[in-house]
Amino acid sequence: MKQVYLWCALTLLFSCADKNQTKMETVEEKAKRIHEQVITVDTHVDINVKNFTDSINYSQKLNTQVDLPKMKEGGLDVAWFIVYTGQDSLTAEGYAKASENALAKFDAIHKLCSTFASGEIGLALTSDDVRRISKAGKKVAMIGVENAYPIGEDLSKFEEYHRLGARYISLSHNGHSQFCDSHTGEKDGIWLHNGLSELGQEAVKEMNRLGIMIDVSHPSKESMKQMVALSKAPIIASHSSARALCNHSRNLDDEQLRLIKENGGVVQTVAFNAYLNTEKQEARAAYMKGIYEKVASSLGINWFERSEFFSLTAEQQEEYMENYPKVTKRANELASMDPDAPPAVDVSDLVDHIDYMVDLIGIDHVGISSDFDGGGGIAGWSDASETFNVTLELVKRGYTEEEITKLWGGNLLRVLDEVQAIAAGPH
Repeated sequence: MKQVYLWCALTLLFSCADKNQTKMETVEEKAKRIHEQVITVDTHVDINVKNFTDSINYSQKLNTQVDLPKMKEGGLDVAWFIVYTGQDSLTAEGYAKASENALAKFDAIHKLCSTFASGEIGLALTSDDVRRISKAGKKVAMIGVENAYPIGEDLSKFEEYHRLGARYISLSHNGHSQFCDSHTGEKDGIWLHNGLSELGQEAVKEMNRLGIMIDVSHPSKESMKQMVALSKAPIIASHSSARALCNHSRNLDDEQLRLIKENGGVVQTVAFNAYLNTEKQEARAAYMKGIYEKVASSLGINWFERSEFFSLTAEQQEEYMENYPKVTKRANELASMDPDAPPAVDVSDLVDHIDYMVDLIGIDHVGISSDFDGGGGIAGWSDASETFNVTLELVKRGYTEEEITKLWGGNLLRVLDEVQAIAAGPH
């Protein structure tokens, strides 16, 4: 009988100790525990092929916002590297030049995973690949295509891009493509197709057939609505936020958000200043303009305003993208020493958008993206090394581990599974 009492007493003692230990866990400790447990997926990271060579590549700490050392430091597990091509003329010559650019970026990503850093990162084509590679202790690369313009009018290239690893494609970027209208038509009210072209309609069917997710971040609202109506599979917005909180044509309004919920898709909230808080961004941009110019001058490099980007030559655009991270990093360091500097758009603003969309369409339809090395990055999540800060803010807002797992990639991978299952099913 004494043994029974002793066992009960010990059980009670250890139970109380466990409860006290749980109570003692700080918010930051809880966030760190969750961050280590979840697979963190960023669905939009731009690349420059100059950083994918045998002498300069992501196995090193570069001036880019994303590289393997920064991913490891910040606990970012999966980066969707982007095959991006800017919009040009709808001609055979334009398509051919764009195709070369796209194939060079595919090749760069493959070389990173197979040659330059094969022991540190692997290329995933499915959600099972993501979990397998991550479990092996490696970082994960996936491939998205931003702008189908390089495909030209040859729909068989969708299959080629799929074979090369593309698992999402947007049919336009900033400018109307041969497939659909872009969000940029809002500015001047000029449309090319009033949504999808006939070729665009066939492209939607082809992506459904192949198991490629359709990305609606850059297409116009009418294009997006027609894609939802036509697609047999869920769609994604790879890097967009809520228009109700920030009235930018790149964001999705409530009608679009509800359509994505009905469609079963997901919106990847993007850490891009201008898409999160216009007032803060404009005040900060006006203040930072002079500092950027001063830093660029001290470094002996050319500097362009972001608003000028699409009027620059291809060489100037490449120069801008290469210089952007180093100039902005130094400029932000200088601004942080000025107590009168206007506040920067930050992680709290990002999570405001997450909160809004979760409230509107539910936790199963919202995710996270950065647009790093493509203009993205905010105070607190300025590069991959600061990824933990997003999880910390989510924990502070009361999100559970299960909910954070969904936001950090669970929802996106679920959509990928569904898209691929539909492609594998009867037609």
